[in-house]
Amino acid sequence: MNAPYIPINCSYYDELEAFATLRQEVSIVYRTQGGEEQAEIRGVIQTFEIRDKVEYLKLRSGQAIRLDWLITVEGKTLPLAC
Repeated sequence: MNAPYIPINCSYYDELEAFATLRQEVSIVYRTQGGEEQAEIRGVIQTFEIRDKVEYLKLRSGQAIRLDWLITVEGKTLPLAC
């Protein structure tokens, strides 16, 4: 079951792009598929992609994370949408 996608704050997206440009390893805390649990991972943001009108960040490892499921990246909390 997929929850409706909620676009993230534009300034926060810019920060994610900066991490990707710098190829800097970051700590990411995000909600899991069910939305009730969270996971933490370290990785390098490789790129961003849109699938079925949902935005994802893709890590160098190949893992993709929905942008609206992010909780924190490098300790900075995801703000409300634009």
